[in-house]
Order: sequence, then C-alpha cells, then structure tokens
Amino acid sequence: MKLEEEIHQAHFRNPHHKVFINIWFTSGWLYARNVAWLKQFGLTPEQFNVLRILRGTHPQPVKLADITARMINRNSNASRLVDKLVQKNLAKRTVCKTSKRQVDISITEKGLRLLEKIDASQPVWQLLQKKISAREAEILNQLLDAIRS
Repeated sequence: MKLEEEIHQAHFRNPHHKVFINIWFTSGWLYARNVAWLKQFGLTPEQFNVLRILRGTHPQPVKLADITARMINRNSNASRLVDKLVQKNLAKRTVCKTSKRQVDISITEKGLRLLEKIDASQPVWQLLQKKISAREAEILNQLLDAIRS
C-alpha cells in the first residue's frame, strides 16, 4: 500500500519530505511486527538485540559500554536490558579478571539455544525477501547508508 493511503496524506512538500516520512513510518511498521514476533519468545526487540550482540562476541565476554556502542537503538538502557536477560538466565555477569571494577557480560547456553530457536522461526526480516529482490535490498542499503553519512 502506498504511503499516501497508509497515513491519509495526499501531498508532501517535496520528494525528500516524503522519503523522511516514509522511512519513519516504515520503521514503526517494522518495529511493531518485530515486537509481535519476538513476544512469543518472551523478548523485546531491544533484549533480542543485546542477545545477538552477546552471541556475536561469544565465547568472549563483553563490557556494557561495548554493548551500548553496538546497539541498534542506543537510547535503550543497556544495563537494564542486561539485568532482564540475567534474570531470564539468558546472559550472565562476572567480575572481570583483569579489573575488579569492571563486569564481563556473556550469553548463556540457554540464551544461545533461544537464539537458535528464533533463527529457525520466520524472522520479521524474512518478510523483506518476499517483497524486494536481493538487488533492490542492496540499493536500499546503499541509499540508507548515504542518508546517514
């Protein structure tokens, strides 16, 4: 469905204004689908993002600042997210061996198994494979990167 129909707006100031609104609207659209999909696994998108970061560094632990730097939504409270994952036994905190003032964070076996289960399901991002080709995805990635650079 066209953006104009989705938000009931017939005109935009210019094509760049429409792109901005379209990206903003589509971001919210994808986020809502991601929330609904991850709910079945007992995770929020932000918790899922932290788990993916931890899996990416596994078996090495990571510091909280490194998690924050790698998060998609950097406005999220990484410390609180890690606390929730620790409560669910999906992540663990240990005192750093080289600096007693720092804490190492790592994914647990339970966390790894959950991510495997999530990977085997129908992830939201796979919706895109049904809507646009690999070449179109490459072009879209280039355009989005250009906006941020």
